[in-house]
Amino acid sequence: MKQLFFLFVLLCLSSFSAFAQNEDKTVTLDEVIVKAPKVVSKADGQTIFPTAAQKNASNNGYGLLQKLSLPNLRIDDAAHSITAIDGRGNVQLRINGIIVGKEEMLALDPKLINKIDFIDNPGVRYGEDVAYVINIITKHKDSGYTLGVDVTPTLTSWQGDGTVYGKWNHKKSEFTVSYNFSGYKLNGSKATELAKYTLNNGAIHTIERDDVETLRKSHGHDMKLTYNLADSTAYVFQASLSESLNKSPDNYSIKDIIDGSKRYNSTNRESGKSNSPVLDLYFFRQLNPSQSITANAVGTYIATSSSNYYDEGAPYQYDVNGKTFSALSEIVYEYRLKPFTLSAGVNYRYKYMKNDYTGDAFALTELNHNNVYAFSELKGSFKDLRYSIGLGASYIHYNQNEHSYDFCTFRPKATLAYNIMNGMQLSYTFEMHDRASRIAMISDATIQTNSMEYTVGNPDLKPSRNTEHTLRLSYNDDRWCAFAEGFYRHCNKPNMALYERTADDKFIYTQINQKAINLLNTMAYASYWIMPEKLQAYANGGMMRCFNYGFDYTHCYTSWFYSAGISAYLGDFTLLAYADNGYRFLEGEKKGYSGAYTTLQCSYNYKDWHFSLSWSNPFINNYKSTESEILNRNLYKHFVEHNRDSGNSVSLNISWRLSRGRKHQSADKTINLRDTDNGIITR
Repeated sequence: MKQLFFLFVLLCLSSFSAFAQNEDKTVTLDEVIVKAPKVVSKADGQTIFPTAAQKNASNNGYGLLQKLSLPNLRIDDAAHSITAIDGRGNVQLRINGIIVGKEEMLALDPKLINKIDFIDNPGVRYGEDVAYVINIITKHKDSGYTLGVDVTPTLTSWQGDGTVYGKWNHKKSEFTVSYNFSGYKLNGSKATELAKYTLNNGAIHTIERDDVETLRKSHGHDMKLTYNLADSTAYVFQASLSESLNKSPDNYSIKDIIDGSKRYNSTNRESGKSNSPVLDLYFFRQLNPSQSITANAVGTYIATSSSNYYDEGAPYQYDVNGKTFSALSEIVYEYRLKPFTLSAGVNYRYKYMKNDYTGDAFALTELNHNNVYAFSELKGSFKDLRYSIGLGASYIHYNQNEHSYDFCTFRPKATLAYNIMNGMQLSYTFEMHDRASRIAMISDATIQTNSMEYTVGNPDLKPSRNTEHTLRLSYNDDRWCAFAEGFYRHCNKPNMALYERTADDKFIYTQINQKAINLLNTMAYASYWIMPEKLQAYANGGMMRCFNYGFDYTHCYTSWFYSAGISAYLGDFTLLAYADNGYRFLEGEKKGYSGAYTTLQCSYNYKDWHFSLSWSNPFINNYKSTESEILNRNLYKHFVEHNRDSGNSVSLNISWRLSRGRKHQSADKTINLRDTDNGIITR
């Protein structure tokens, strides 16, 4: 793989050599203007101004972000996904301040992008478990209508998705409609598992579980209708109604089971469907040149049904019918003064969940969850010093059957950034915040996962408390973007896995609040334009040290990570290569590995059409996607999953976009709320 990557670099360099020679023979330049990307360091991250070459070579939001070489992020243009490879948290995507999904990213015209705020140090208002925020700022489009299609089939397996969208303007109004279909039917996934159970009498009971045959299939439909009314910058009102339908019928796996001296085949079958309508209302009002107020309200309904069956040891079957309703609202006031900006707001969230488990997993989970969060933030500068000071306070009330708790917490955050010299900045950030477990794990349901193990919810699980420190030294100029960083996190009383052995030799997995989890992360990043607007390369790497302190164990683990990429812009053609070594972690008593990833991509622009061919994990027919170990004293498990569908995978992207007409003021939403958690425990 390394040889392939270096060969690609040599091909790019040789292509540019020939290109440059041809230019010397045919064109004489009296004056050369170098247009390189500008990267401006801020207290909470960077502002990036993409080059014309990068925008012209991209067909949607994912394509452009992939070419920006953002540190610690794996951006898969073919799969339309963005993940953090350092495991710090989630990636939040926004366009003009509004949280967006796949449909909006595919419909985004890269040529209209003005700048990108890459926030790797989010403030107090972005929510919990958000490590990176990418806010794409666009120009207001001169268009009476826009029509577009984006289709991405995988040529080596049965999977793909497609999006159709349109926008129409009339006076102060804009109407937008989009439809997305995605689906897959895959049988290339095979998992092997070795489990060793230490019984009460000291004997070790071993079970091997190896997939013989698997089938995974799913299809989904997403539709969205949006109406926008805007009067220049005085006010904006936007209402959107969306519906998401998903169905996963007849998924199954047949396993070869070696249980002590017994050997037999076991079958696991799963099927499910869900639908989720969402109503989103947004309002912005500019009170005067320095003051504004923004409000957002979202109502979500999620209906879920699933059926589960397996026969390892003995038949076990259960069904789940779930209903979830949530009401989310937020209001923010902003006052722009000199030399600082003050913002304050309040967020209220209510969630009602009722999940009915029938069959062998009989349970009725009915939950009410209320959360009030207030925050205030001050941002400004004084000479070469920039600062950001924020404080948030939250109150959580939760009740489920006879279980309930009230939880209050404060979230202070402070960032100081000092410009040492032109292009060089030193910054330090301190933050404290709470982190809640998934709603499913505070359910009081019990699910049997195989002949020896059970998953049990814990209604008494409390949120944990994180304290984080970040120190960064960065440097930017016309061709270089580089930084070195140290990050430390202390998590007090975290939700950690607990494996218990019962008197009848059954093994229970649940979560309880235990002592602490600490994380030390050091890394360095560098991006360089070898030839401005033509050839760019980047690399980053680092070390992560995990410390896990349970009530009766201590586990530590050190891992190394890296990624590298190169992009070449040859007129209407673009070549791109990217590789990383995956993500390794140890949390609680589970050590995990997410597979390495490599992609080669060639794209071509022709008028309103864009064609892109991606080759992922080349020459790897049996791609290792996941590996994990359970390190409990009474339960050891080693799990490895290989996936033929993800190895040596070739995807084709075809997109077409047509825009005509006049200018319309779109909604620059600064807040947006969303709920997708159905609260169901899975095996």
